[in-house]
Amino acid sequence: MEMKPFKIAIPEQQLHDLSNRLKQVRWPSRFSEEPWALGTDHSFLKRLVDYWSSEYNWREQEARLNRFPQYIENVDGFDIHFVHVRGEGVSSRPMLLTHGWPGSFVEMLELIPYLTTPSLYGGQAEDAFDVIIPSLPGFAFSSKPTQPGVGSKYVATLWAKLMDRLGYERYFVQGGDIGAGVSTWLAFIYPERVRGLHLNYIPGSYRPPLTQNTPSMSKEERTYLDSVAEWSEREGAYSALHRTKPETLAFALSDSPAGLASWMLEKFRGWSDCKGNIESSFSLDHILTNISIYWFTNTIASSMRIYTEGGKMPLHFTEGQRITVPTGVSVFPKELPMPPQSWVERVYHVTYWEEADKGGHFAAMEQPKLLAEHLHRFIHSIN
Repeated sequence: MEMKPFKIAIPEQQLHDLSNRLKQVRWPSRFSEEPWALGTDHSFLKRLVDYWSSEYNWREQEARLNRFPQYIENVDGFDIHFVHVRGEGVSSRPMLLTHGWPGSFVEMLELIPYLTTPSLYGGQAEDAFDVIIPSLPGFAFSSKPTQPGVGSKYVATLWAKLMDRLGYERYFVQGGDIGAGVSTWLAFIYPERVRGLHLNYIPGSYRPPLTQNTPSMSKEERTYLDSVAEWSEREGAYSALHRTKPETLAFALSDSPAGLASWMLEKFRGWSDCKGNIESSFSLDHILTNISIYWFTNTIASSMRIYTEGGKMPLHFTEGQRITVPTGVSVFPKELPMPPQSWVERVYHVTYWEEADKGGHFAAMEQPKLLAEHLHRFIHSIN
């Protein structure tokens, strides 16, 4: 069916407002044992804000984003923004990609050419995909939820209806971060629709059933749970705040572009394979385009609320419940704590497992070619 085309067009007034705010930042006092030790580094953030204010060109980035075909479709009362790029050839298969936080649809765009036009990168045209990248409700140009209940499970039902309307009866799904939870729910609820599930992260709330009828935890699995506890103690404050008191933080981040950048920038550095130098993984333009979309759409509050919904309905399985869809997992070395294969296999039907030698949490942005290669190998392994 025909979808409503969409073009990004940020009003000039918003650009002027952002420029004025960036020129009037009130900087906190500096105190740190070493750069980044206590959070976002003062010097780097100041350089980023200066670049944002004086050199970054939103209109250039807006034009770049608008080269990708984008649409808006109302699904269950939500206006869902999505990118839809057809693959080369006549036999391309649908691939639904779901982003996470603090990413957006922008983090998945680098993957598109490797999936839609593989013949340009040493592959075959018959391996092409139609790529669909929706923006989660409350993110970017999709509607903001106004009532509770819009968590990963509910989003999976929205995505299934969207794919119906696009005319795709069966499709592959891929995700990391929140997108991994949405993709998992899709495979669990609609196994007859999902041909294959690929994850580069195992949802943080995922817990398999551990009963007297299931195998005892291995040493490797216990070590993994210890690493999760240690990581949560050291790095998990943001998630706890998002789950419990997101509105308190939202007032500050919705009012200050420098504050918003600080909150998100620290994650892009800490969760990527940048070896301490964030610009080795992302350009300043890539970082600021993602942050600018949050700013212009004023979606930091609504994006954080999906954590609250995830806390209400974590991805737990009862004994006997399984993901029956063939599942591929790509493990990137600087990802957040990832469980061993045995832990994942307690519920997921793992048919493909590959460990990469580089990359982190934002694999689609950091290593799009490598992630695409994993995806192609996974699909070949089940077809």
